[in-house]
Parts: sequence; C-alpha cells; structure tokens
Amino acid sequence: MTSRLEIDYACCTETGAKSQNADAADARIPPDDLLLSKGVAAVIADGMSSSEGGHEASQICVTGFLNDYFSTPESWSVKTSASKILSALNTWLCGQGQSRYDSPKGMVTTLSVAVIKSTTAHLFHVGDSRIYLYREQKLKQQTKDHRVWVSRDQDLLSRAMGIDSHLEIDYRSLALQVNDLLLFTTDGVHDFLTDRQLQKLLREHQGNLQQAANAITVTALEQGSNDNVTCQLLKVMALPDEQIDDIYQRVAELPFPPNLLPGMNIDGFQIMREIHASKRSEVYLAINDETGERVALKTPSVNFSDDPDFLNGFLNEEWIGRRINNTHVLKVHKPGRRRFLYHVTVYLDGQTLRQRMDDLGQMDLEQTREYLTQIISGLRAFHRMEMIHQDLKPDNILINKNGILKIIDFGSTRIAGVQEQHNNNSQIPLGTINYTAPEYLDGTPGSHRSDIFSLGVIAYEMLTGTLPYGDHEQALPARKMGYQSAREHNPAVPAWIDGALRKATHPLPEKRYEALSEFLQDMTHPNPELITLRQKPLLERHPLGFWKTLTALLFLTNLVTLLLLFATQ
Repeated sequence: MTSRLEIDYACCTETGAKSQNADAADARIPPDDLLLSKGVAAVIADGMSSSEGGHEASQICVTGFLNDYFSTPESWSVKTSASKILSALNTWLCGQGQSRYDSPKGMVTTLSVAVIKSTTAHLFHVGDSRIYLYREQKLKQQTKDHRVWVSRDQDLLSRAMGIDSHLEIDYRSLALQVNDLLLFTTDGVHDFLTDRQLQKLLREHQGNLQQAANAITVTALEQGSNDNVTCQLLKVMALPDEQIDDIYQRVAELPFPPNLLPGMNIDGFQIMREIHASKRSEVYLAINDETGERVALKTPSVNFSDDPDFLNGFLNEEWIGRRINNTHVLKVHKPGRRRFLYHVTVYLDGQTLRQRMDDLGQMDLEQTREYLTQIISGLRAFHRMEMIHQDLKPDNILINKNGILKIIDFGSTRIAGVQEQHNNNSQIPLGTINYTAPEYLDGTPGSHRSDIFSLGVIAYEMLTGTLPYGDHEQALPARKMGYQSAREHNPAVPAWIDGALRKATHPLPEKRYEALSEFLQDMTHPNPELITLRQKPLLERHPLGFWKTLTALLFLTNLVTLLLLFATQ
C-alpha cells in the first residue's frame, strides 16, 4: 500500500441508433487534500426516453453531483454528502419537469454514483443503469435494476431521479482491493451484452482501460443495441494505508515546542504569560508581531510526545476550529509557516463556566436558560457538520467579558468524515466521567444524543449545584444509574423543568431528546407530558419523612388496638 489513493479512469459513450444521446457519465479525481478528505467520485446517468427533458436531466445530475460533492464540508460523511445532494437534485428535477414540460415526468433520469474514499467504495443508485465489480476476472453486479415489467416485451422504471419528490436511493459500501475495477453501464450496453461477454471484453483489454471501454460500446452496437451506449471504468491502482492521514502527517512531523517563558518569541508570536496549564497542554497569551493582535497559543505537553491518540486529538482540534464558524465556538486561526507543533486561537479574556458556577452557586432559571441557549447554538454547529464533541463540561465552556459563551477543547471530538478515513469507531472519548454518556462505556459509538446527555448534566448542575447521578470517580453502568430529582436540591425548579432534565440525562440514548431544539423548547415552555410524568414514591423523595410517618401510624394503630382490648374486658 501507499499513502495515496490512485485511480485509473476511462469512458466511452455513443449516440447509437437514437437521434440524441441522453446518456451522461463523468468522474473527478481531485487534488491531494480533497482526495484524502472527499475521495474520487464517478457518475453515470441515462435520461428516460419518454421524458422530454431526459437528456438535460442526465447531464445536470452528473455535473451537479460532481460539482456539489466536492464543495460539501470535509467533516460530512460520504453518505450524508451524497444524500443531501441527490435529494436537492431530485427536488429540482421534479419542479422543473412540472413547470417547463407540464408533466410530473418531464425531467427523469437514472443515476448511479460511486465515491471511493480511503479503501471503501460508496455506491448510490436509482434506476436501471448499473455498477459492476470486476475482481480476479469475475464480474458481479452491485446495483439492482429498478424496473417493473408491464408485459413480456415492455418494462417501466419504478424508481428514478425526477419521478417523485420522495427519493428512495439504494446505498451500499464495498471494501476495495488493489486492481479492483468498477464498471458503469447504461441499459443500451447491459441489455445487449451478457455478464460473460462483458467479462470476456474486460479480460481481453485488461492492459488498457480506454480500449476496454471502447470495445464494450462497439460490441453492444454490433449486438443490435437500439439505444445510447455508455461505458465507464474506474480501476484501483493503489490504496492508501488506513493508518496514515497525509494532512495530519505533515503537521505531526513538527517537533514539540520547548517550555515557553515570557519574552520568548516563537514563529512571530511574542509570549506574554501562561494562561492555563494541565498535564495534557499549556496555553499562553501571545502577541502577533505582524498584526499586534492578542492571541492564545496552545501547545501539547511533551508528556504525550509518543502518544498517537493524543497527537491525533490535538491535530483534530485545529482542523475543527478552522472549519466551524459560530459565535459560540472558539475560532482557531489558519497557521502560517511554523517550526513547532501548536495552534493559535482567538484570545478570550474571561472565565470558564466551572469558575462562574463555583462563584455563583445555584443559578436561577433565567440565567440557566440564557447560558443553555448559547451552548446549544455552538453545539448545533458541531452536529450540523457531523461532529460529536464528546467532552462537553463546564471546564470546556468559556465566558468572555460580554457574557458570550464559547465551546472550547475539541481534542475528543469525533468527526464522521475523518472516521471514514480511519475506519475506527470504537475509541472511548477521554471525557470527564460525570458528564460522559453511559453508552460510551459499553463500547457503543456516541451520537448527538451523547452530547445532549452532557448538556443536560450541565443544565442540571447550573440549577442545583450538584449532579443528577451523584459525583463518581468510576462510571456507573446504565442499569445502576438513579436520577435524583432537581427539586430535591432546589425547590424553585418547576416540575416540568425537572422532567426535561430527567429526559435529557436518561441513561438510555433512545429515551433522550432527538434534537437540541426539543430540549431547549421544553426548558423554556411547559410540556404537559413532562408535568404529568409519574412522581417518585414518597420513600424515594423523602425517606426520613416516610419512616417517621410510618412509625407514627404504627404507634397509633397499636394504641387503638390496646384501647379496644381494654374496652372489651
């Protein structure tokens, strides 16, 4: 293996017996950085012959997908990126078909897409164009024809782009090997050539992809094809090592900086003073010599110089901070030339939420809601880019002099797009136990609901000054977690707020809120369903009062029994 994906490509399309070529096919192999984060994309489409705008529909789908896919955020997974683009294209085709051709089927086309990222091929398909895998001289169809036969000689497309506003796309992923070949065809080819014939042509021209593509289309026409004929080929020449990330590798080769002292200068940054230090990193206030701007310079601790997981998290932090643009997320500056490993962020003059909570103790509802709204705004920016923070806690939220909250420390953040490069979903985040969702401890990959758990714990602590499941040094399994009502610690907390906190911090992720907006809604507007939630028994809510009452009742019962006995004698 090499550290780089290498693909060979060829395509051939012919109008054939038709007056117009409604087929379209193309592929894009981007520059190195995008090759790593987005991969290679190839598309084939066949405009439906009975659709007036079929020719235009196929062209728009091919060019539209290739243009839009490489413009999606690098943090998005292939599946998310492709699904959003295909849905948008389908909606546009449906609308244009109706408005321009006065027909719900005015612009209809098949579409088959392959995105090769890292060592995996992601296939998206609708219609009856096809994608095959040719491996070790054996050909196997990877897509399913969406056809309905209305008679022995006639069939119709049951699914295609532009037919229905509700798009149902087939998706599958394939683990690739070097020398694998993906063959794309339209029905003008595969309706007239058998799998055995295609296999024979690929074997005969295995040394030249373009000759193979040409031979397949020519042979299909010779076999009597009365349709447009298109063949597209992608061959895997080399696959990247799953453990190497080229972008990170270049930065990771930089040495750790020395111990920095006031007055020192590093790459044009004048060190003023140390702001924060922990066993994992140090943060310094510095002045940019060129602009005079005050910045924060974060350096990794030399204690972790041989820890690849820590290093990966430190590099992730810079990557994330440069891509999220939200008022409530700490911004990381794009670095210039540097001789050492560090990253530069906006300098915030303020305190952490932990410090604010220690100063104020229990907060009122108004203050809690204000802070919660800001945190949710920042957290939503992560989730929209398919990132899970995984270490949300009061220490990782900064409040500046103007009362603006910002989420910091992205070292544990899971990035869907980067996960695809490493094929690693089992790492447990290095979060603080009391704020970490319990599903992580079972080895289950976290989700946005895991962040909602952490957020719920923070909201609970702001209102009560304590934690919903107590303070533990070791994590508790979900089955042993018992929620303590917030009203026990702060009677001013309404029952419906307590219900919202209980739901947000439920041990089981499927019982929590699905969306951040739902949690915020229930924290600001009474939800009748939460108000009517079953209250805890008196024994759980006030155990001492319960036993006192029970003892008094037993005493009275015994006293009455004695009086009755004496009365009957």
